[in-house]
Amino acid sequence: MSRRDYTDANRAFLQALMARSTITFEEARPILAAILSVHGNEQISEEDITESDLSTFITAANFSISPFDLEIRSTLPQHELHDPSIESYTPDRVYALVNTTSDGLTQLATIYTPDEISFVKRLLDKMFEVNNTRICEALVVSSIEAVQQSKVPGVDRRESGMTQAQATPTQGQSTQGGGAAQSLTMTQAEGVLKQLVEEGWFEKSRKGFYSLSPRGLLELRGWLVATYNDEDGGRNQKIKFCAACRDILTVGQRCGNRDCPGRLHDHCMRNFFRVQKAEQCPVCRSPWPGDNFVGERAVAAQNRPASHARQSLANGTATQASQLSQVMDEEVDAGSESD
Repeated sequence: MSRRDYTDANRAFLQALMARSTITFEEARPILAAILSVHGNEQISEEDITESDLSTFITAANFSISPFDLEIRSTLPQHELHDPSIESYTPDRVYALVNTTSDGLTQLATIYTPDEISFVKRLLDKMFEVNNTRICEALVVSSIEAVQQSKVPGVDRRESGMTQAQATPTQGQSTQGGGAAQSLTMTQAEGVLKQLVEEGWFEKSRKGFYSLSPRGLLELRGWLVATYNDEDGGRNQKIKFCAACRDILTVGQRCGNRDCPGRLHDHCMRNFFRVQKAEQCPVCRSPWPGDNFVGERAVAAQNRPASHARQSLANGTATQASQLSQVMDEEVDAGSESD
């Protein structure tokens, strides 16, 4: 492709993508139909737009923006499927414009203050470090936990390793005002969280848990691996990958062996097992448990035993109270009869 092949239609598509930050094929169809109708001076219906058309526009855009270290990349959203009848459901692929050279936090620094970037960094630490253990791979933060990160607890041990530290000073470092990073108020933190969701960096579930969105995972992929995984491939690998699609996994299932890196996205699992003709871990080949979750469901699974224990205790106490009441009633009746 030459520069002459890049037309106003291609520029219009790229502008539409930049305005939205992310786009799916279904969202792109009416946009491309309108662009092609104007460009070709003939009416094009969105039903006439195919995935091949979208691919052509993306290829042309990537050719044009590559000298600026930009690229349109795609990923599949990681949704939790609670209904077994839709386990074969495949989510719509999401396309986003990604910076290919500098880390994703640098892009955030263009619209957020250093103190707000420090807050975002603490949120990510909470997701991928604190709430990501051998016992519970949650990779989310609750609304309460998120607001609690508004306070600067101290110098982060990772800050010295940030590649863009001078551009995004955070905890323990000087800000643009010349002092150390400051805590945010709860109101400020809630405002930043709302903006992160609106701009497509974070997602908020119906139960109030925050997680990285498809755009966030695409933008921060390299930074996440460099920050939370050992360079030598040791045991401290906080960022896990799906054995089927090789993409970062934040929602799905894991092997029953806590030391095994076997992980599968919900939307990859059904086809993967069909091809393998066995429900086995893709790494260690042990039987796949089906109830070891990654993501928000891991929090619910971890809390379930305690809830059941409390319920059992409550039921037992109620039963004992009922039995005691029955005995007392019988004693009263016996006393009445003797009188």
